[in-house]
Amino acid sequence: MKIKKDYIISIVVILPSVILLGIFVYGFILNTVFVSLTDWGKGAGLKINPVINFVGFANYSDLFTSIIWQRFRQDMVNAVFYWLFILSGSLILGFFLAVLLDRYPRGESFFRTLFLYPFALSFIVTGTIWRWLFAPNGGFNVLPTLIKLPRIEFLWMSSRTSILNFNWQDIPLIITVFISLILFFVILRLIILKKNEIKLIIYSILFIIFFISFFIELFFAPPMINLKEMHGFNLASIGIIIAAVWQYSGYTMALYLAGLRGLPVSLYEAAKIDGASDMKFYLKIAIPNLWPITLSAIIIISHISLKIFALIFAMAGTDNAGTSHPSVLMYLTTFRANNFAFGASIAVLLLILSSLFTIPYLIYLYKQRTK
Repeated sequence: MKIKKDYIISIVVILPSVILLGIFVYGFILNTVFVSLTDWGKGAGLKINPVINFVGFANYSDLFTSIIWQRFRQDMVNAVFYWLFILSGSLILGFFLAVLLDRYPRGESFFRTLFLYPFALSFIVTGTIWRWLFAPNGGFNVLPTLIKLPRIEFLWMSSRTSILNFNWQDIPLIITVFISLILFFVILRLIILKKNEIKLIIYSILFIIFFISFFIELFFAPPMINLKEMHGFNLASIGIIIAAVWQYSGYTMALYLAGLRGLPVSLYEAAKIDGASDMKFYLKIAIPNLWPITLSAIIIISHISLKIFALIFAMAGTDNAGTSHPSVLMYLTTFRANNFAFGASIAVLLLILSSLFTIPYLIYLYKQRTK
C-alpha cells in the first residue's frame, strides 16, 4: 500500500513539469514544424488574421534549390566549416593544455583557472572582446608596429576572399561517394571479422545501390550547364572560429585533464618501463583510454557549434554574409523579413542537425548504463 502511495505522489509531483515541458517545448516544436509547412509570410506578414495556406515541403525544397536562397546554402556550408574547425581546434588545443598541466607545472592551479576562465563568459562578452582585437585599424593588425614592422592588412571580419570552393550541384555526387566509401569499409571489416552474415548481405546490397548511383550520376546524368553555384570557406570566418576555440578549449582541457588524472599510475609506469616516450604514452595509450571523454566533448562542442548566433551577432553583425550561419539567416528571415514559414523551416533544419549529434549520444549512454 505504501509503495502505491509513493507511486501516486511521485506522479503528482512530476506531472506539472511534464505538462509544462509538453506545452512550452514539444508543443512549440510541433507548432514550428507546422508553420514551416505553410506559406505564412508570403504577403500575410503581420496581419491580424493572416490567410495561411498549407504548402507541404515546398519551403524546404526552395531552401535547397531556389536561386533566391543561395545565401542559405552558403550558410549551411559555413555551418559545416564552423563545426569542423571549432571542434578540431577545441579538441587539439584542449588536449595540449591538459598534457601541459598533467606535468604538474609550478602555478598549476593558476594556469588551470586561467585556461578555464573563458568558458565562464557568454558569447556576447567573448564576441565583443574579439571584435576589438580583430578591428582592421587596431588589435592584432597593429601589433607588428610595436617592433617597427608594417601593420597587418588582413580584414578579419569583412574579408570576401573564399577558399576550398566547390559546386553545390556536385553535392549529390560527393555524398554518394562518401556513403559508398563508408559502406565499403564496413563490409571489409565484417569480412575480416567473419561476423553477422545478415548485416554483410544488407550492407553489400546498399553498397551496390550507391555504387551504381555513383556511375549514373557521373556518366549518365545530364550536364548542368550554367548552373554552377560555387560555395566555399570565407576567410572572414577565421575570426569567429578563433574566438570560439579560445572560449571552449578550456572546457575540453578540463575534461581531458580529469581523464588523464584518472588513469592508473601503473599504466604510465609500465609504458616507461617498456621504453615509451611521453609523447608515445599520450598518443598511443592515453588517447585511446580517453575515448569516452573525447566522444562527450565531440557531442557537446558539435552542439555548441550550431548555437553560435550570439558570437556572430556580437563580432560581425547579421548583415555580413561571409561570416553568416543558418541561425543568423533564421533571425533575419523571421524578425526582419517577417517570413515566418521560411524562418520556421530553417529552425526545423537546425533542430534536425542538432538531433544528429544528441540522439545517438543519448542512445549510446543508455546502452552503456544497461550493460
